[in-house]
Amino acid sequence: MKNMQKGFTLIELMIVVAIIAILAAIAIPAYQDYIIRSQVSEGSTLADGAKTAVAEFYSNTGRMPSTNASAGLAKAESITGSYVSQVAVADGKITATFAKASPQKANTAIDTKTLVLSPVTSAGSTSWTCNGGTVSNKYLPSSCRK
Repeated sequence: MKNMQKGFTLIELMIVVAIIAILAAIAIPAYQDYIIRSQVSEGSTLADGAKTAVAEFYSNTGRMPSTNASAGLAKAESITGSYVSQVAVADGKITATFAKASPQKANTAIDTKTLVLSPVTSAGSTSWTCNGGTVSNKYLPSSCRK
């Protein structure tokens, strides 16, 4: 009487490896995009503090601040994060610049790219639009996508 073998055959193992490879080929790029979007959101978060300062300056003076100092903010190079090398204000526009160089660790896809938030004033209130920047549209926060 023949003994029945237990376990997987080589073909079954090869099929499992092929399925895992296909799943990895789909999942890894999607995960990379997710990571980059989360890094870009740091720029948006850091810019939120500058938004308040710019809006307050506008409500007090009726004009937009020309620099970080006039908005009452720290120097652009002092407003940093893990992926953002600076947050600068110029004529009311807020620009967050991403960097890969140490100490920042931004993904290569957004290295040296910018996220620009522009003020829109109406009846004394200030709202914000994303425009200008060089970050690819697919990495922008949903509120900025066109």
